[in-house]
Amino acid sequence: MAAKPKLHYPNGRGRMESIRWLLAAAGVEFDECFLETKDHLTKLKKDGFLLFQQVPMVEIDGMKMVQTRAILNYIAAKYNLYGKDLKERALIDMYVEGLLDLNELIMHHCIQPADKKEQHLATIEDKATNRYFPVFEKVLKDHGQDFLVGNQFSRADVQLLETILMAEECKPDILAQFPLLQVTEWTVLMSFKARISNIPTIKKFLQPGSQRKPPLKEEDLPKIMKIFH
Repeated sequence: MAAKPKLHYPNGRGRMESIRWLLAAAGVEFDECFLETKDHLTKLKKDGFLLFQQVPMVEIDGMKMVQTRAILNYIAAKYNLYGKDLKERALIDMYVEGLLDLNELIMHHCIQPADKKEQHLATIEDKATNRYFPVFEKVLKDHGQDFLVGNQFSRADVQLLETILMAEECKPDILAQFPLLQVTEWTVLMSFKARISNIPTIKKFLQPGSQRKPPLKEEDLPKIMKIFH
């Protein structure tokens, strides 16, 4: 039996969280080796395990993979979450790259200075509702299918659900103007969020006790920063 993938990162979301989501969506069990101190990170560097001196790092199929997008691409291709041809893969890449931009913006909200948080939240809301979520609402409306690409579950669906849930943590009603994305009393059976959340592997990952990480608390930020600086 092949060894489980092993994820090397602090015990928090960061850039590893999308990797956790994608492995979970594929039904792949994985182990985690949490970085607790700067010395732990330094040892990985000295041992030559980090090609560009950075984590995330994932041990998978005999490789020590770094660079988040490369890792995500590999997992998606390995587990048939990357479309059936080059055109579908290109669409998935476009959607995912846009979502990663929004994901990154949301991820950085917790590290904003107190006097900048309100403006940063306003920026998240503006870009989510005017640039990013309208794209996916239109895609679902135009093709009338359950999934974003090829009417087949793909990494784009996983990334969109992850980003939706993160955005709702910042502003619970952020999907109010997107009926095909949100869950409401009237759209629960057809909303994207409901459909993807009820895929068995995703549903399992959303349950308490899974390896999904909670939002970073401000009081935990200094500990994380000490690992990297």
